[in-house]
Amino acid sequence: MNLQNPTETDSTYDVIVIGAGPAGSTTAALLAEKGRNVLVLEKEKFPRYHVGESMMPFCWYTLNRLGLAEKMDEIGFQQKHSVQFVTTEGKISKPFYFFQHHDHPSSTTWQVERMVFDQMLMDRSRELGATVVEERKVRDVIRNDSGKVIGVKVVDPEGNEETHFASLVVDATGRDALMAGKSKWRTRDPELNKISIWTIYEGAMRDPGLDAGATTVAYIPEKGWFWYIPMRNNRVSVGVVAESDYLYRKGETRDPGEIMDREIQENKWLADHIAPGKQTGQYWVTGEYSYRSERCADDGLLLVGDAFAFLDPVFSSGTFLALKSGEMAADAIDEALTKGDVSAAQFGDYGAKLCQHIEHMRKIVYSFYNDDFSFGKLIKARPELRPRLTDLLIGNVDGVDFTELFDAIRDICELPEELDYGYKAA
Repeated sequence: MNLQNPTETDSTYDVIVIGAGPAGSTTAALLAEKGRNVLVLEKEKFPRYHVGESMMPFCWYTLNRLGLAEKMDEIGFQQKHSVQFVTTEGKISKPFYFFQHHDHPSSTTWQVERMVFDQMLMDRSRELGATVVEERKVRDVIRNDSGKVIGVKVVDPEGNEETHFASLVVDATGRDALMAGKSKWRTRDPELNKISIWTIYEGAMRDPGLDAGATTVAYIPEKGWFWYIPMRNNRVSVGVVAESDYLYRKGETRDPGEIMDREIQENKWLADHIAPGKQTGQYWVTGEYSYRSERCADDGLLLVGDAFAFLDPVFSSGTFLALKSGEMAADAIDEALTKGDVSAAQFGDYGAKLCQHIEHMRKIVYSFYNDDFSFGKLIKARPELRPRLTDLLIGNVDGVDFTELFDAIRDICELPEELDYGYKAA
């Protein structure tokens, strides 16, 4: 496909979105639906593998707005009704059934193959009118003399360079975090310095009935944990998250498969469930993944999804925040374009609200990793707060007052101070 190379004065695009993952495709789809002229540039060829299979229930609201909620069941993704926790001794908690707290279609969520899910979102942005071009790597943005972002520099698969201009550019480059990296805005979380190793099993055990699709968090020593995410077609995503010094012990193996096999034996429930399965495909490793950009925007530029921040995988917030930020960004951008003002200051409310959502979840993540905290201890002391805790676990973070919940957690363990960056505009 040949793309035009317009100058700034004859630009044909309202918005250029860099990246077609959940955040980028959601932003593009909703802006295109509003009649905006949107170009999406994706560096890879879809479908492509990506981790992040487990959905939070409140993903439903963005998917429903995109017209995709019913399609999730048509595709046949594994339904997820709950999340459960398993001690190192193999004792399983009472599941947090979403429908017991929130009787709504969103209470049934899904475990997805991201290859299929992300393709669905990209296709939806095309259906709503966005121009999507794959295998286009954006190397940098283009700025005018005053420093405002006005376009992007692109390379095609043959190495040919292209330039494209728009009123506003959206960085949805995921963990690549193009602009946060180039601008040195990306800042690691002070304490969440974990690493993860994961793979796929075929034929591993599933719990019966409603629990067949439950996300299980299985503890191992030193506040490490496994995710166990059953998907369709008899496949299960299994990953371990812990401190680097714990997983990569001095003088012991550094082979990711051997490390996973060793740690699986640290939890009886996990070992029993994996025993009938067969590991398939490769092992993936990532580390130091908790970060936030110091800024959410620059003049002519907005950051969404993982390009702005990534918290921690423990409560499956990554895909939820990608979808949520994409939806919020689309509304903020449409308003900015209508006003004719795409300065960074225009996106202050977007950044502040998104950071508030992240901070709510960040507090519960910090408590999860604290040696003095357990959900059982919290609920035993304050059973009336179980609904508020469940609100966090399902993604109901918009307009909910968590003050009492966090005060109760502080009675058990220390909580982090809120980060004073991320909401700031350049």
